[in-house]
Amino acid sequence: MKNVKIFRSFKYAFQGIISGIKKEKNMKIHLTIMIIVIIMGLLLNIDTNEWIICIILFSIVIAGELFNTAIETVVDMITLEKNEKAKIAKDVSAGGVLVLAIGSLIIGIYIFIPKIIDLITK
Repeated sequence: MKNVKIFRSFKYAFQGIISGIKKEKNMKIHLTIMIIVIIMGLLLNIDTNEWIICIILFSIVIAGELFNTAIETVVDMITLEKNEKAKIAKDVSAGGVLVLAIGSLIIGIYIFIPKIIDLITK
C-alpha cells in the first residue's frame, strides 16, 4: 500500500513537469537553452565539476519555472478580476525565475567563454 502511494506521488510529479513543459512558453525556452548548453558542453569537453555545476543550474532554473507556474496558477484561481496583490505575487515569482536564469547565464559564461577562446586561439 505504501509503495502504491509513493508510485502515485512520482506519477503526479511527472505529470506536473510534463504539464509545465506543454503549457509554458518560458519552460520551452529554458529547455531549449539547456539542450544547447549540453551540446556545447559535449563539443567543448567540459570537465566533471563543470557538468555538475551545469546540472545543478538546470535543475534550479527548471524547478524555479515550475514553482512560478504553480504560483501563477493559484493566483489565477483565487481572483478573476485585476488585483494589485495578485499582480505583485505573479511579478515577484517571475522575477525569481529571472534572477535564477541570469545567475545561471553568468556562471555559464564563466565556464564556456574560456573554452571558446582556447578553441579559437588554437
